[in-house]
Amino acid sequence: MRIVPALILGAAGVIAATFIGSGLTDLGTGDRYVTVKGLAEREVTADTALWPLRFVATGDTLKKARANARESQRAVMAFLDRQQIDTDAVELQKLSVNDTSADPYQSSDGGPTFIINQTLTVRSQNVERVRQAAQAIGELVDAGVVLSSDYGDSGPSYLFSRLNDIKPEMIANATAAARQSAEQFAEDANAEVGKLRRANQGVFQIRARDHAAGVSQTQQAEKTVRVVTTVDYYLE
Repeated sequence: MRIVPALILGAAGVIAATFIGSGLTDLGTGDRYVTVKGLAEREVTADTALWPLRFVATGDTLKKARANARESQRAVMAFLDRQQIDTDAVELQKLSVNDTSADPYQSSDGGPTFIINQTLTVRSQNVERVRQAAQAIGELVDAGVVLSSDYGDSGPSYLFSRLNDIKPEMIANATAAARQSAEQFAEDANAEVGKLRRANQGVFQIRARDHAAGVSQTQQAEKTVRVVTTVDYYLE
């Protein structure tokens, strides 16, 4: 993992000098403070890959459709074995059978009577191996496996689960960035930064490292973790 230096959010870095009255000084309390923001980012790589492999098998009889489904399943497992993906990481996620002859809304156009939809899901910590296997998915088509997808997404999902391991250092970086912004504001205002008045850690966000339309962060193994802290400092 590579740490991206804590950044200062420009104009958003110093929201304003915020006081209960107008101007820099509250005549009643003399309470002067500045509100600043600090940003920290870090690039990370997903540590878990989830890959649902969905395929369809058909037949004029249930026995024939089931035999075709077994053949497709064997082809999928052989493909994963060639890609050096442990078969213990594969489990049956979903199996459904559709009898078109029992569906009054299904047109009888001579199509297959039985349709079997099956999903085998790969769950692996070897993210790179799954990435490489996904690039070779055409081998399954060449083997006669009829792949399908839900909502148009049939590729792996890449997850990062070690957020708690990097939170403390990222918060420290963001707070340091906020302090630097406060010191710059104080220098411009002929003041000095005093004690901490209030702090808001902010929400950690996991984003795709490479932004592209229609691509979610779960589709990319390389990600950016981001947090923005909001801090009030007294001015002296």
